[in-house]
Amino acid sequence: MKRNRTIGILFILGSFLGGWLWMEWRSFNKTPIDTGGEEFLFLFTIKPGESMNRVAERLAGQGIIESAATFSWAARYKGLASRIQAGEYRFAPGMTASSLLDKLVRGEVTSYSLTLVEGWNFPQMLAAIAQSPELEHTLKGVDAAEVMNRIGRPGVHPEGRFFPDTYHFSRGMSDVDILQRAYQSMEKILQQEWQQRADGLPYKTADEALVMASIIEKETGLAEERRDIAGVFVRRLEKGMLLQTDPTIIYGLGESFDGNLRRKHLRDPGNIYNTYRHKGLPPTPIAMPGRESIHAALHPAPGKALYFVAKGDGSHYFSANLKEHNRAVRKYQLQRHGKGNTDK
Repeated sequence: MKRNRTIGILFILGSFLGGWLWMEWRSFNKTPIDTGGEEFLFLFTIKPGESMNRVAERLAGQGIIESAATFSWAARYKGLASRIQAGEYRFAPGMTASSLLDKLVRGEVTSYSLTLVEGWNFPQMLAAIAQSPELEHTLKGVDAAEVMNRIGRPGVHPEGRFFPDTYHFSRGMSDVDILQRAYQSMEKILQQEWQQRADGLPYKTADEALVMASIIEKETGLAEERRDIAGVFVRRLEKGMLLQTDPTIIYGLGESFDGNLRRKHLRDPGNIYNTYRHKGLPPTPIAMPGRESIHAALHPAPGKALYFVAKGDGSHYFSANLKEHNRAVRKYQLQRHGKGNTDK
């Protein structure tokens, strides 16, 4: 009789426990999480190495889920407790605790983006990265040489070495992470384009082509003129002519450039980027070239043009000889500005 009573009590307790577990499981799978009436609940971040128990406690502490214990138990029951991924998440109304867990396991973190623009120089790129609030900033006050050291490229000149593109990232990534990705992208694309280059180009290395691409990037106003501009500069190199391109001088002037390029700047041999005084390519790139400019540098348009002058509408007039070029200068530059020009 006593044994039957014990069995009866255990049965009742088991029924209660089973009923409670069923209700908890149903709530886990069916009850929407609490987003506090907001369209989205932002900024729930899981730190690297954070345990399931700790994540569940924080979710419950913010009122997002009803029970930390149930959430942790369900994760372990489903074999997912060790598979949640670090990052920042947003939760939409209507989600259940079960779908929330699946989201954490899939690593569907909130993504941010940062765009590095073609034609930017290295300081401009660093300034843009420094202004991205979602990144972890580790490079404040660090000089260019140390930046390259931190991304694993010690001794490499940084200019032009980062590919201009839109980079997507999750909160917690650092400025160094973005720079490493941009550097690796440039290396990959440059090598791809170099392997497919046209024959007979006056470049000894892919790095020289990168320098040329950076000049094309700064000189081009219209995308369709990239290969024409490349053709002019390639023919000048082949003939041993000076490149005579203003953007290289401006780059060499650095912060001292006030927006006005003067005759004294063109005559100054002390500026190693002065392509009006020094033959050949400048020592480094002068900006970040996009893929189209790299492609143009390695596939210049055929022709005879050795000069070009800006027409004032973003396009250029190309000339095969100096006499024709001077006429174009008078038409497009001198009449508009009433002064001498520094165009090719």
